[in-house]
Amino acid sequence: MNREDETTTAADARLVAPSADTEDSAVEAALRPRTLDEFVGQERVRQQLDLVLRAARQRGATADHVLLSGAPGLGKTTLSMIIASEMNAPIRITSGPAIQHAGDLAAILSSLQEGEVLFLDEIHRMSRPAEEMLYMAMEDFRVDVIVGKGPGATAIPLELPPFTLVGATTRAGLLPPPLRDRFGFTAHMEFYEPVELERVIHRSAQLLDVEIDPDGAAEIAGRSRGTPRIANRLLRRVRDYAQVEADGRVDREVAAAALQVYEVDTRGLDRLDRAVLQALLKLFGGGPVGLSTLAVAVGEERETVEEVAEPFLVREGLLARTPRGRVATPAAWTHLGLTPPQQAHGASGQQGLFGT
Repeated sequence: MNREDETTTAADARLVAPSADTEDSAVEAALRPRTLDEFVGQERVRQQLDLVLRAARQRGATADHVLLSGAPGLGKTTLSMIIASEMNAPIRITSGPAIQHAGDLAAILSSLQEGEVLFLDEIHRMSRPAEEMLYMAMEDFRVDVIVGKGPGATAIPLELPPFTLVGATTRAGLLPPPLRDRFGFTAHMEFYEPVELERVIHRSAQLLDVEIDPDGAAEIAGRSRGTPRIANRLLRRVRDYAQVEADGRVDREVAAAALQVYEVDTRGLDRLDRAVLQALLKLFGGGPVGLSTLAVAVGEERETVEEVAEPFLVREGLLARTPRGRVATPAAWTHLGLTPPQQAHGASGQQGLFGT
């Protein structure tokens, strides 16, 4: 297991983890929209993708290759399935880590049907030999299969039927330019606004047969970190609480009480997030403090703090990464209800960096 896999495992254990666990995958299959009209949010991406697919259908051709980038849980897999549905084509799903050799990719490509959609999740984690084979497959619909070894090896060209590759990545910057350039359409998935998440929650509640009022949906949406997957997960936990501790109906009070039980606060921070902030504020006066020292204080691995907790804290403006170390912002003191010491008035990091 490599470092990225270990970090993913640590993140998966959290209620607010953006990655999907086994339960999420099963529920998402039932909640997933089937068409672009049903898909909530990402208005610009939906509009652009609709034009690409409608034009392909009018030409009677396969759609251009599509690259979807963005944080986990924003709907990249869902959009890939919608692309297949809109094109009335079958879909094949695999992932970059599963393709470690060029032969693995060749086996998949050679079995594709004409017009089929190949969804390649975490495309940035594909092996380099497979990546180079994919260049030719995407551009010329052909691959060269190497038979034999050494001086006697020969390349046998294998023609492929036209297909549509949908690549998904959380780290678009890791994709080499030759691969990115072969996608006809690229889209970046943005985090959702609370109003959009409320629509997601109402739709999911209807499919799950959960009675929820607008205030209850707004309470859950505000704690969902801008991510539909987290919103649906919190909805299921609130549903459980409402079923056991209330009359089954979800309002603002029930949602707030349920999420307090699960330690998700009003800004979506969980136990780990608050532990990082509390250590930074109470033990180190708001920083700056080194990442390794902060991780020891929290009792977590360095990678867990850096890759699991910090991205959301930085995005929320509660923590800043500076050359001297991690620094709490004034918003962090306010959120935890603490009074900053006199020297922490420049917690944005500017005072420590420039001495002004």
